[in-house]
Amino acid sequence: MTILDGRKTSNDIKNEIKAEVDKMKANNEKVPHLAAVIVGNDGASLTYVGSKVRACERVGFESTMVRMSNTTSEIELLDKIEELNNDDNIDGFIIQLPLPPQINTQKVLMAVNPNKDVDGFHPMNFGKMALDMSTFIPATPFGILELLDRYGVETDGKHTVIIGRSHIVGRPMSILMGRKGFPGNSTVTLTHSHTKNITQITSQADIIISALGIPHFLKAEMVKDDAVIIDVGITRVPDDSEKGYYITGDVDFENVSKKASYITPVPGGVGPMTIAMLLKNTLLAREQHRKRD
Repeated sequence: MTILDGRKTSNDIKNEIKAEVDKMKANNEKVPHLAAVIVGNDGASLTYVGSKVRACERVGFESTMVRMSNTTSEIELLDKIEELNNDDNIDGFIIQLPLPPQINTQKVLMAVNPNKDVDGFHPMNFGKMALDMSTFIPATPFGILELLDRYGVETDGKHTVIIGRSHIVGRPMSILMGRKGFPGNSTVTLTHSHTKNITQITSQADIIISALGIPHFLKAEMVKDDAVIIDVGITRVPDDSEKGYYITGDVDFENVSKKASYITPVPGGVGPMTIAMLLKNTLLAREQHRKRD
């Protein structure tokens, strides 16, 4: 069994990006600039955005955190997005989700300039991805592809089962794993909360990508020997420790890992890859911006 080490792989990617940025600086070129908009005081969101800002510092990017109050109106947020769309100094930006209930998330994501949409959530970028055109791939699916690629995990002709159909992970992964090329060329089954006999389906899978958010959902009896397991879930489970919780994924790691050929840990698997690929998308946005100038 091989651990798909997201921490190590993400560090490798950050070092590669830093080398590119160092070349830009040596040539007196503008370095990539990523902005993050956060509305409200959600603890997990603040932690996540903070780690993105630190990652930018590490690779030599400029970064801007835009903090807006929990009472921000939809109009105010749309005005801020328009400002960022028109700010030539910013190459890419993200809207940290979830947004407060008074704001229509779909409307907000639609307002982001697709050329600056480094999260890959805009319908134009999602459509390009579905048509196999060059575009920003959502950071978490992009990170999963990169792990499979760098560890040489065979996907051609394999049966990939995806658990969860979110627009952020499940649905894009179902498209990407079925595309021509590597990683891809697999036969994909997309399962979700209405799927009947899910164990029957997962037990036939060569590759399982779980993005459900239910702790320890995937048990050893649901997995065949030598399956590849990608655990996207991350949940805080209360316990009696000093922190008051432990972090776990969708997979019963202790037992499933005994049967798997490759498996991602939680934490330290897909999570670190998401931030690394956001940086990679921002580097791509800077390159495209330069070509348009």
